[in-house]
This record gives sequence, structure tokens and C-alpha cells, in this order.
Amino acid sequence: MARFISTWFASSLALAFAALLLGDHMNIGDPGETTANRVLALAIVGMVFTIVNMLLGPIVKLLSLPFIILTLGLLLVVINALLLMLTEWITGQFAIEFFVDGFWWAVLASIVISIAQTVVNAIIGE
Repeated sequence: MARFISTWFASSLALAFAALLLGDHMNIGDPGETTANRVLALAIVGMVFTIVNMLLGPIVKLLSLPFIILTLGLLLVVINALLLMLTEWITGQFAIEFFVDGFWWAVLASIVISIAQTVVNAIIGE
């Protein structure tokens, strides 16, 4: 349970940093909402992103392992982008405001999120 909470926290911070960095190409929460509502939306998106990565991530990565090896790991960026887009779709089903402006922005966001998660995990000591 502690691992889930630390991963959730790291994912939420990484998502917030990516949304800040990418500007209009990635939004979490409605900009017209209060700060509390935007933080709540961030926490929910972070939780969904964490669950998607913990449940589907290992399965997809295991099934695509030969292609990951062939592409020298570059396929991992595409897989992470697709998992981010799946998170966008799931949160949209629950009327949580989360937007990524297309596949290539999701690829860039997944790179930013991966780097930010690594930094946050190093700071909080996973």
C-alpha cells in the first residue's frame, strides 16, 4: 500500500509538471475552476494513471518485449504515451477534465513524466 501511495504521489507531481511544461497541449482540471478542484482533478488523474501503469503497463511491456529490444527501448516511450492516452480516455468517462493534444504531445508528455517521476522517486526515496 505504501508503494502505491508513493507511486501515486510521484505520478501526480510528474503529471502536474508535464501539464505546466506543455501548456495548452496538456491540461488537468478546468482552468476556470478553483485551485482545490484542480488539485482534486490532479489527484484523480494521478491515481488513474498509477493504476493503469501498475495493471496494464507490465502486461503490455512483457508482450511487446521483442519489439522493445529491437527498437532499443524506444517502443517504451510509445507504450507510455498510449497508456497516458488511455488515462485520458478513462478520466473522460468520469467527467474529469484531462486533455492531451494528440499522440505526439502524449509522447513528449510521457518523456517528461518519466524524467519527473525518476526525480521525484529519487527525492522521496521509493
